[in-house]
Amino acid sequence: MVRKSGLFWGVPLATMVCMTLAHTVTLRDVAEKAGVHPSTASRALNARSRTLVNDQTVVRVLEAARVLGYRPNALARGLKTNQTFTVGMLLPDLTNPLFPPIVRGVEDTLGAADYTVILGNTDNDTDKEVAILGTMLNRRVDALIVASARRSASHLAELGESGLPVVLVNRSTDNARLPSVSGDDHAGIGLAVRHLASLGHRKIAHVGGPQDISTGLARYQSFISWMQSEGLEVDPRLIVFSEWFHEAPGAVATTELLERGVEFTAIVAANDLLAIGCYDVLAERGMRVPDDVSVIGYNDMPFSDKLNPPLTTIHIPHYMIGVRAAELALELIAERDVGGQSVRLTPTLVERASTSRISTSLPHA
Repeated sequence: MVRKSGLFWGVPLATMVCMTLAHTVTLRDVAEKAGVHPSTASRALNARSRTLVNDQTVVRVLEAARVLGYRPNALARGLKTNQTFTVGMLLPDLTNPLFPPIVRGVEDTLGAADYTVILGNTDNDTDKEVAILGTMLNRRVDALIVASARRSASHLAELGESGLPVVLVNRSTDNARLPSVSGDDHAGIGLAVRHLASLGHRKIAHVGGPQDISTGLARYQSFISWMQSEGLEVDPRLIVFSEWFHEAPGAVATTELLERGVEFTAIVAANDLLAIGCYDVLAERGMRVPDDVSVIGYNDMPFSDKLNPPLTTIHIPHYMIGVRAAELALELIAERDVGGQSVRLTPTLVERASTSRISTSLPHA
């Protein structure tokens, strides 16, 4: 159903309500007006089967539906196919700018296939996640797209084994059988470390994310790997972990880093929000970015170019992550075997003003 500016297929919403109250328009009504068989009208009205009908017939059926004010009966369709045409999506934090473009990619892709997305915000709370999952299962969602999973999320593995389609997005678990879609964290951290190394930095710190989250662990492990690959010393005292991917935990972690009193010239932050926490603490200590410390973030969130200075970061194609996750969910719903497919999309370096060639002076606590 296409809705724009209060219109359904070009019919004013008020008119649609009156028409609905007066008479429920059926698929057979549309077929009769278009002069086709009801099965042909059904295929023409369904975006997934429309290509099976010639273009002139599709136009005729859509026009008949518009004139009559036809609204597909999702309940009847669900009873016929034993589907609800809904997909549940769990997010850890709706306020995180990382997730809206992912959600948009999911909604656009599933919407084109006549599915509706039901969102649930878990606040990074496992008990709340389980409760929301229970509600979605009671509503008989056809699939789940989960961005809130911790590595040890056994309840998701159990759901996957039960036959319900489950796709992880921007996350993975220790269960390799669940399909997932995310950016290539190893390649992304490699871009960050190599960028700093090319600017002459040798003492590089890492403000990491929580290690019970797959992205936090993967970026930390990749940092170690790329530092070694570049022939740079990995000093454990220059690695700190935050409790969550947010500004305040990033500030706490950066404070701990500085209080250790170990010299460094650059920070690789595990995401852009943590990088903001780095900015805050460095400014409080009278240290300038990038003159005293270069800072590089991760994700290229919408605000990262508005910071002072604009943040050098790793761009992840979040919208396409949502698109691919939705496509995997549709494949699973159609009972195609995707196994534990792991889709990793290519990141790119976005160089801005928060990184520069190393200066002769080193920061101190």
